[in-house]
Amino acid sequence: MSIVDVFAWIVLIVLVASTVAVIVFLAMLPGMVAKRRNHPWIAAVTVGGWVTLFFGFAFWPLVLIWAYVDVPRAANAEKAQ
Repeated sequence: MSIVDVFAWIVLIVLVASTVAVIVFLAMLPGMVAKRRNHPWIAAVTVGGWVTLFFGFAFWPLVLIWAYVDVPRAANAEKAQ
């Protein structure tokens, strides 16, 4: 095994590891945003972020938008009336 082969394996391992890290970060991002913004459905947004892995991130933008949507809570709705 030559030095070029070893270097090729190292590059391949780094690329695979970084791809997995980016995919995991993108799956976690809607849940982190929802938690930081104190969203009323934090668990649902978090699960939605992970479920999009099975759909090839097709619904990921919708889940991220959902994490940013401000939904009035019941206490806020009572004060508004």
